[in-house]
This record gives sequence, structure tokens and C-alpha cells, in this order.
Amino acid sequence: MTVSTQHLRHLAETYAAAVDRGDAERFISAFHPDAALYTYSSADHETPQGSRIGHEQLAKIPGMLRRYTRTFHMLGQSTYDIGPDRATGEVYCLAHHLTVRDDGTANDHVMLIRYQDDYEPNAEGEWKIRQRRVVVDWTEQRQADPPVAR
Repeated sequence: MTVSTQHLRHLAETYAAAVDRGDAERFISAFHPDAALYTYSSADHETPQGSRIGHEQLAKIPGMLRRYTRTFHMLGQSTYDIGPDRATGEVYCLAHHLTVRDDGTANDHVMLIRYQDDYEPNAEGEWKIRQRRVVVDWTEQRQADPPVAR
């Protein structure tokens, strides 16, 4: 069963929203149970800096990002190559990581990322991420205004 680019894009959107909301269950719903996620630093795109394999390890990612006051993942352009039982894609992302300090000042650690994904359908025919390579092209540090209490 062939998948649409819209469905593959939805997997990226699910990932981003789940990270920003700290929702581990929603986060792993985008992945196969034995999926792999590899991170690559801006200095070396050949050797992974870190890896998480399987739902148990992947589910820890949203919680790890709670060390920041807030995160905000903005997805950009995406391209896909779709076959009958396998697809690949690349999704651009600006990932903001806000830290509000005790003195009331704030810093935004910005990561310019490309998600390079392999997708496959599961036994029920639902397409999921089989492998994600998080390639950080570069980072920036920005002064930020702390969020106003709601």
C-alpha cells in the first residue's frame, strides 16, 4: 500500500508537537516499536553522537527536553521519495530551546536541523518511521524575552 506525502509529513508534525508538549506516548506513536533515532552533531555528520533504539528508549526523549523551560519545533520544507513498501524523506526544522534563568533573563538555544527519515508500513499497513537521523547543521544562542505568565 503506497503512502501519501501528507501522511509522512503528519508523522513529522506528530513528532514535533509531542516533543513540545512532553507527550511520550504521542511521540512514540510516530515510530515502529524497534525504530532507531540517531543524532549527528554539526561538526561530524558521519558518526552518530547519540542513538535511541526502540520505544522504551525513544519515549525518554520528550522528558529529557523538559530541562528547558519550553521548546518550539517549527517544521520547514520537506521532500519524499515513496516506493510501494518503503519511503525516505527529509524534513527541515528550526528547534528552539528556551531557558529562563533565576534572574529572569532568558536564552534560546536554536538548532537548525534536517530530519532524514526511512519509513515503512507496519503489519497493519500503517506507515511509521523506521529510522530517523537528526542532523544538526548548526546552532545559535539568542537572548530571548521570558514568557509572560498566562
